[in-house]
Amino acid sequence: MNLDFSPEDLAFRDEVRAFIAENYPAGLREKQEEGEEMAKEDFLSWHRVLAKKGWVAPAWPEKYGGPGWTSVQRYIWSEETARADCVPILPFGINMVGPVIYTFGTPEQKERFLPPTLSGDIWWSQGYSEPGAGSDLASLKTKAERFTGDDGKEYYLVNGQKTWTTLAQHGDWIFCLVRTDPNAKIQEGISFLLIDMKSPGVTVRPIITLGGEHEVNEVWLENVKVPVENRIYEENKGWTCAKFLLAHERSGIAGVARSKRGIERIRQIASTELGDDGAALIKDPMFKRKVAELEIDLTALEYTELRTLAGEAAGKGPGPESSLLKIKGTEIQQRITELVLEAAGHYGAPYFRGFPTDGDNAHPIGPDFAHRAAPTYFNVRKTSIYGGSNEIQRNIIAKMVLGL
Repeated sequence: MNLDFSPEDLAFRDEVRAFIAENYPAGLREKQEEGEEMAKEDFLSWHRVLAKKGWVAPAWPEKYGGPGWTSVQRYIWSEETARADCVPILPFGINMVGPVIYTFGTPEQKERFLPPTLSGDIWWSQGYSEPGAGSDLASLKTKAERFTGDDGKEYYLVNGQKTWTTLAQHGDWIFCLVRTDPNAKIQEGISFLLIDMKSPGVTVRPIITLGGEHEVNEVWLENVKVPVENRIYEENKGWTCAKFLLAHERSGIAGVARSKRGIERIRQIASTELGDDGAALIKDPMFKRKVAELEIDLTALEYTELRTLAGEAAGKGPGPESSLLKIKGTEIQQRITELVLEAAGHYGAPYFRGFPTDGDNAHPIGPDFAHRAAPTYFNVRKTSIYGGSNEIQRNIIAKMVLGL
């Protein structure tokens, strides 16, 4: 690989930096700096800026609304948005269901769903995990029974429960894996449905995380009527769509650029926080060793990601290497939060906004970063589980790469 940017790539990097500096929403930046919980419009504010510019879907083909960037330009984009601490574009529409629709969908489905997905007019939720089907996703129980309505059209009647559905309280539509043939083998008989969350029978119930946030939910589907025309690809062939989507999700989970920014932040924190000997924490040999080991692992992961991008540029889609990116990327993310919490020390004791009304935790104490250290640490425990647990990813590598 040639790792030197061309003059054209350097010019593109400068253009990206200038655009972010001039157009990133000021109100969104203020909320980030204050550590406030994001509302729906906060997430969409940056999305809509990028949609207007035509930059919201870096990996999409031009004919479906993508910018036509090279793999190097997409890499530069991820680097620069991480460097500027931009809120990530939510992946459910742009990185997950969007590619499924333009790859497997009918012309009518593409025309109906792709433009509002790009613009942010559809907020997508992901209906994969169930209480008894997480890493073993193929054992899902949510069922969809086909019938003919009084209007003569074909429908599915969907019943079941999805869980850990991120930000579903804002959802407009949810893409769901459902079982349409209960007698088929476990990975067969599954279909991929798009369900309007305003449909009668859809109920969203909050799950409050250890950090106090309403980030995830459980979604109940009780006699939900879904037109057959909302099924992507063939009936009972939804597992093909599911695997395609998960390969793209796992590649994105690696988060190399944001982990690089996280390590920079650790160095900044450790330069001002004091260790047990009264010197800056960054001078502590054990802490410094942990940071160095983290940087080495992240550099190795970055080169792996670059090799994957080179393969994509040559027309090769994400394969088993996406599992490797997912494993190492999420483990590095967790180690970053561990070091931040270690640097915070006792100032990292949990602090929950909203408690002042009860007379507790009126103000966080200690450095500005400390009151988010513990909630972030606990929240990031999930990264090695979602998108297919790291244990499952190791099995995939063993089978697909090592031939075991």
